[in-house]
Amino acid sequence: MRVAANEKAEAEKILQIKRAEGDAESKYLTGLGIARQRQAIVDGLRDSVLSLYTNVTETSSKDAMDMILDTRYFDTMREIGASSKSSSVFVPHGPGAVRDVASQIRDGLLQGSTAQL
Repeated sequence: MRVAANEKAEAEKILQIKRAEGDAESKYLTGLGIARQRQAIVDGLRDSVLSLYTNVTETSSKDAMDMILDTRYFDTMREIGASSKSSSVFVPHGPGAVRDVASQIRDGLLQGSTAQL
């Protein structure tokens, strides 16, 4: 009985370890997927800014980025409004709101790039 109890305990231990390893791998792959999604978004924004900047010669890269951020802002507002599962969301909305959001994003990106240096 003692040997059987030891074997059963060892089997349960192995099962717990395998579950934990599977959970860790699942979380790792989820994080990898999120990182790839974010990279794709950044690549898409960069391509949009470059395309607008090269095709419309009167704009600066800042103007192009502001226009892209304005578009993303309104897309986000539309998605929130169209979703029946949305709960209350407080988003600043006014003449300077998009500019404030854009400056916060820009500041965050600058802080992130400075931290990597």
